[in-house]
Amino acid sequence: MAGVIHNTGDVADPRTAQAAVSTGRLPTAESVRAALDGVRRRFQEDREGEVPDYIPELAEVDPELFGIAVAHVSGNVFTAGDADHPFSIQSVSKPFVFALVNHELGRDTVRRRIGVNSTGLPFNSVLAVELNHGSPMNPMVNAGALATTALVPGASPEERWEFIRHGLSRFAGRELRLDERVYASESGTNQRNESIARLLDSYGALARDPVATTALYTRQCSVTVSARDLAVMGATLANGGVCPLTDERVVDAGVCRDTLSALATAGLYERSGDWLYEVGMPGKSGVSGGIITVAPGKGGLGVFSPRLDEAGNSVRGQRVAHFLSGALGMDLFASTPHAKAAG
Repeated sequence: MAGVIHNTGDVADPRTAQAAVSTGRLPTAESVRAALDGVRRRFQEDREGEVPDYIPELAEVDPELFGIAVAHVSGNVFTAGDADHPFSIQSVSKPFVFALVNHELGRDTVRRRIGVNSTGLPFNSVLAVELNHGSPMNPMVNAGALATTALVPGASPEERWEFIRHGLSRFAGRELRLDERVYASESGTNQRNESIARLLDSYGALARDPVATTALYTRQCSVTVSARDLAVMGATLANGGVCPLTDERVVDAGVCRDTLSALATAGLYERSGDWLYEVGMPGKSGVSGGIITVAPGKGGLGVFSPRLDEAGNSVRGQRVAHFLSGALGMDLFASTPHAKAAG
């Protein structure tokens, strides 16, 4: 693969190297609670953005809902506002299904079949597939997510669905269920995704039938979660694949590293560069208004606010993440000079 850096014999695989991992911790519980309450008050009256209207069920959501949750790798969870209000996970499912498939099939297979580079184009771009000769390019855009879902193991559609539902539940530390109304609503409006799946199939880049794959992907996006769930799911990725609520290993630590790497390149689609510049953490948004961000070794942040910008990302969610990345020391790129001992 031209232009790709591969490991050599004297360089440690970042998936297995134990010496270099994220360290540090979140501030005290009192500080985290104060930060969450403060940021909610700060952005409560922010009404910029629009609720999406191309999925009928989502268009009915109360735009004033606003929930925030932070989960520490220790298992402590802090919330503010409507953090337990249910909504459909939508595209925030992408990194977790990618992690589950990566865990099952191995990083080389998944990288070869899907890719990890950013398209630089909108999340549902058909042009990106054509420009890259049928390559899905990245698991965080719709083409790559469909290709990932097509790789889900199972002998039947129901087995493959249960693999996804059970896997997402293990990340969240509780049983998650399908929102049947959202699934029905999206099933009537998913023609573009089906077109992308058919295009991938025409290039030989889809492992299963495009119609069945689109139906399973739509089902995956219709799983019900809360901001609290998203924070815990993020903390599971931050905790080397072990859910901090149940102490169950969901995926390997190396899978978490690979997932966060892919997430950093395209989690906020064509705004991903701006996102990393401002927030400094891998993140993922969903059209229902959910956003997740992850600080490896520290924890996860989940936000729910339905009003979206033009790229399909929660407006208040982005602003909350920007504020809290600094207030809670979650920015991966921020540092201070090392204090040397006197004498």
